[in-house]
Amino acid sequence: MNQQKKILQAMNETGMIPVFNHSDIEVAKSVLKSAYEAGVRVFEFTNREANAFEVFKALKIYSESFEGLYLGIGTIFTVKDAQQFLFAGADFIVSPALIPEVIHYCNMKSVLWVPGCATISEVFQAKTFGAQLVKAFPGNLLGAGFVKAVKSVMPDLNIMPTGGVEPTSENLSTWFDAGVFCVGMGSQLFEKQVISSGQYQVLEEKISATLTLIQKIRS
Repeated sequence: MNQQKKILQAMNETGMIPVFNHSDIEVAKSVLKSAYEAGVRVFEFTNREANAFEVFKALKIYSESFEGLYLGIGTIFTVKDAQQFLFAGADFIVSPALIPEVIHYCNMKSVLWVPGCATISEVFQAKTFGAQLVKAFPGNLLGAGFVKAVKSVMPDLNIMPTGGVEPTSENLSTWFDAGVFCVGMGSQLFEKQVISSGQYQVLEEKISATLTLIQKIRS
């Protein structure tokens, strides 16, 4: 099984990819460790802070001690950014939009890329480029109805909603009932208060409970 298939399998098995960014490397390390110990095996750090590249580089080195963990980079808009983060060891690339030049570059490098799509036209284009997973973004605006509509015409497509996905039984059930492959979860999972006060045990318990909830919904 190639690397891309392994990452997809890990995404599907856990059902949830945490989406996180922070300018403090020690905070980022603690969050990554909490997520891993809670059962996360695919983690997306996002390129949103001015020092995101420095933090990611350090985080990637730190992540090597966690067996079976895949660390990707999100919020990638340019080939230059994709190049830089892949050089630093990113396992996969996530974009908020459908960006052909980034896609062609990742295809050339045989790297898993996940584009953000918000219309059937974009989803179809992504599929034509060879997308193995599409990010429905922003999820809270598109809703589960969008996923159902896409799946009705492209049933074999893997979809991951990101943005506004909540760690509640009601919200997660709506998404998984619509047929999502996995979900991306950011601010709803990482409460600012919990992070700023360093309550990493609380965070670990919340992530673990969310993963358990997903398994329960799926079964």
